[in-house]
Amino acid sequence: MNYYEQMGELTKTNNRIDNRNYHLYKVKRGLRNADGSGVLVGLTTVSSVIGYQKVDEELVPMPGHLYYRGIDIADLVQGFEREQRFGFEETVFLLLFGQLPTQSLLEEFHAKLGELRHVRKNFARDVLQTFRTPDIMNALSRSVLTLYGADEDPDNLDVPTQIRQAMDLIAKINTLVPYAYYSIQHGFFNKSLIIHTPDTSLSAAQNFLHLLRPTSEYTDLEAKTLDIALVLHTDHGGGNNSTFTTRVVSSTNTDFYSAIAASLGSLRGPLHGGANIRVAEMMDDLKSKVKNTASDDEVRAYLFKLMQGEAFDRAGKIYGVGHAVYTLSDPRAEILRGYAEKLAKEKGREEEFELYRRVEMLGPDVVREHKNTPDMHISSNVDFYSGFVYDCLGIPREVYTAMFAMARVAGWAAHRVELMSNPGKIMRPAYKSLTKDNPFKPVKERM
Repeated sequence: MNYYEQMGELTKTNNRIDNRNYHLYKVKRGLRNADGSGVLVGLTTVSSVIGYQKVDEELVPMPGHLYYRGIDIADLVQGFEREQRFGFEETVFLLLFGQLPTQSLLEEFHAKLGELRHVRKNFARDVLQTFRTPDIMNALSRSVLTLYGADEDPDNLDVPTQIRQAMDLIAKINTLVPYAYYSIQHGFFNKSLIIHTPDTSLSAAQNFLHLLRPTSEYTDLEAKTLDIALVLHTDHGGGNNSTFTTRVVSSTNTDFYSAIAASLGSLRGPLHGGANIRVAEMMDDLKSKVKNTASDDEVRAYLFKLMQGEAFDRAGKIYGVGHAVYTLSDPRAEILRGYAEKLAKEKGREEEFELYRRVEMLGPDVVREHKNTPDMHISSNVDFYSGFVYDCLGIPREVYTAMFAMARVAGWAAHRVELMSNPGKIMRPAYKSLTKDNPFKPVKERM
């Protein structure tokens, strides 16, 4: 055992907390109530997540709804589909400014975001390639902090400045994600360094595919599917971990870039932003272990092994099934499933899509049976299909979490702007100390 392992064991011994103490002191772990609902810690007008109703202090399951500024996400998406246009830019406008734009305002906003996509000359070389990192989320965090140095007024907290900074980053991260990916591939794996120039006339989804693909080619369905995926990931209430991070850090009145970098660090955690990667890896494992993936019985047997900790990563989970808020359904999964099916047909991957559907249908029953909770309401979540969609789009798995960030930075920005518009107190919750009086001993008397 080396020095750090020895000191690690000592540290773990002196930091151990008996789980019974959480119940004794009524600590709401994970900021959740005993019934699983979230602890109310703030107010917001940006978005809301509905997965159940409280009736006489009992949680009553209901179909899931996600609202952006009071507009149901399903209605928003259907509006884009009816008019056969891209919707991410309009969604960003709605979240940032609180209302849907007129045609002229939308065109102006779209043009402004397009202009802001360009990063300064040699940014990829100086920031992404000189100080190399193998992790794309780390590269994005450093890029965001570097933008602080390029801002002539980075610490100004007035709302117009926050809007300027938000629009600039929302536009630039669309360019930074593919630049960071190719810088990593070139620097660590000796692959070609592909740096296309952003196209200011394209939508965010189109521009991303243009920058990511060596040929810059894509179909209309590919671009429209990616656009809807971005719309669905743009925000998800104030309580998800990365958005809560934005609000906690912003409550100190720190600068915009520091708050977003902190949120990127939160999203990087596999329990938050990396769930769709785990779904994809789980499905790979299923396909390698199950002889007949068209058999309900064989797939069900594999899913039971997952729950029993005998398959894949032995974590005892079916990834992509279940959610902290949604019960009967996740509206994002409902929408993305339809696009996944269309994309699967275009790519000749219908059989694989059917396997996803089979797991989606069987998974909840397996969870209920394994946990012996027949009344438990559980469904697939958006992560279940997003990885499959990204794979069909040819997006590498290393980029999946960054795709999440590319959309969610708009939500983080909207929550920060809301917070800066309503100055409040620094977030400072309480912790119960379990230490006892410990008198100081001279060094010669210590054992």
